[in-house]
Amino acid sequence: MRVQNQEPQVTGLYVGRAQELWPGKPPSAIKKSAVKAADLSVSGLDGDEQADLRLHGGVEKALHHYPAQHYAIWERELLSTNGVVRPGGFGENLSSYHLHERNVCVADIFKIGQAVVQVSQGRTPCWKLNRHTGVKTMAADFLRTGRTGWYCRVIEEGRIRVSDEIELIDRINPDWTVMRVTHARVSDGLDVMLAAEIAQLPGLSTNWKNSFKKKTHKDYHEDPAQAWQDEWK
Repeated sequence: MRVQNQEPQVTGLYVGRAQELWPGKPPSAIKKSAVKAADLSVSGLDGDEQADLRLHGGVEKALHHYPAQHYAIWERELLSTNGVVRPGGFGENLSSYHLHERNVCVADIFKIGQAVVQVSQGRTPCWKLNRHTGVKTMAADFLRTGRTGWYCRVIEEGRIRVSDEIELIDRINPDWTVMRVTHARVSDGLDVMLAAEIAQLPGLSTNWKNSFKKKTHKDYHEDPAQAWQDEWK
């Protein structure tokens, strides 16, 4: 199954280990290096890790997929970020052209090389993205623009290589793009009926299901900025 008559391919694979990147701040594995191939397991790419498994990684966020066409847009908009805005520069694991947040849906199942993955949720970045890029509003800008990429769980483990084709093999929620669901996730005052509908989407990550269930209570309030703000002291 094609996506908009295009044949998406893996343009980059990126892995990294947790490091002490900023004095007085927690370690992070957001700094990635390019590799030509890697084995993908239910916990992620071989050679990659997450510093805080409470917030990053895990079986439902084993792989972060980012649209390669966004890099040039960020470069034009930000002008200068010390070379951080580049493939792999946002802490992603995999990049490709032709797939993006408006034509990929929650629970889509893709075959990538020897592996099979399922889209589980969009990305809501934290303050580490701001620190890493040197742009104080970077995490908020990700969400404002919708250029967040998405996370996948692994259904079948296997080896992935740069230039492998990415094939859409099943679409379960055709009305619920990554863009639409991520926008709803960070929207305060979301209609409770809509929140209830999203909370029942098959294939949506457990964490996001629980978050949308909370949004079904009309008095529930969440500050969407709290997750990505950084004091920058």
